Amino acid sequence: MNIIKRRRWEIPHDQATPEAVFLDRRRFLAGAGLIAGAAVGFLPHGARAETDPSASLYPARRNEAFKPGREITPEEINSTYNNFYEFGSHKRIFQAAQALKIRPWEIRIDGLVDKEMTLGIDDLFAKVALEERLYRHRCVEAWSMAIPWTGFPLADLVRIAQPKAEATYLRMETFLDPDVASGQRQTWYPWPYTEGVTIAEATNDLAFLVTGAYGKPLAKQFGAPLRLALPWKYGFKSIKSIRRFTFTAERPTSFWQSVGPDEYGFWANVNPQVPHPRWSQASERILGTDERVPTQLFNGYAQEVAGLYKGMENEPLYR
Repeated sequence: MNIIKRRRWEIPHDQATPEAVFLDRRRFLAGAGLIAGAAVGFLPHGARAETDPSASLYPARRNEAFKPGREITPEEINSTYNNFYEFGSHKRIFQAAQALKIRPWEIRIDGLVDKEMTLGIDDLFAKVALEERLYRHRCVEAWSMAIPWTGFPLADLVRIAQPKAEATYLRMETFLDPDVASGQRQTWYPWPYTEGVTIAEATNDLAFLVTGAYGKPLAKQFGAPLRLALPWKYGFKSIKSIRRFTFTAERPTSFWQSVGPDEYGFWANVNPQVPHPRWSQASERILGTDERVPTQLFNGYAQEVAGLYKGMENEPLYR
């Protein structure tokens, strides 16, 4: 007899939308013209479409092991309220982000690996199997959302890279093109945006490289064509529009850690008991509503990730 042990953050299977219903609804909406441009994702009014060559990969099959425990935030809300400092420091950057060119797009894998390589983004997609996961997302600014990401485990990229034994960290870097991204003309920021995780974090089952959302290729304002989702950490750790993965023995210094080391650290794990220097983290506003809910340790994913940090009591894990 198989005993199924449900994760604390999962909702019961009978409360999830059956896949057949989900797909039938998508077919109905597409036939009615209510899904605009599956190849390009949500587009703001007046934006011009850019065909995404990966469109045929969507929608991917949903992995029912990952549930957010709350309603999915509507796409029109998530797609028009975004942090993407490459295109500005306000939340309405979705129009400016349409200037990002997502093809050609190359991914560099280097550092402490058996063989450094450069892959076209579609060549990388051919090496992995895409799936959909429903994740919560908690911003350090104390707002949150729930979203259906499509992508593949970051562990799959680690497997492709074949890092050497001495590689204990993974550093990630986004694009650098100030001609396209006006925010990168702000010289007081340390462009390009960088982030880092330990190899143990990178190979945790929850660490997810995102290629799509809402059953379509990733919209540019979400960080197309490849971004990271680390649902137990504050959102700034989930770097967007990734160009480079470097395996290293040295702990990387991230973008926000460079900008404000007293406010933003390397770990950035969610903890309601540890306030930001300028506001409380005890609760969060659910995006698109006036509802505030208590914040959970590790954003509700403690069962999956707490073991990564045993014996690290002296580390600033929650900043």
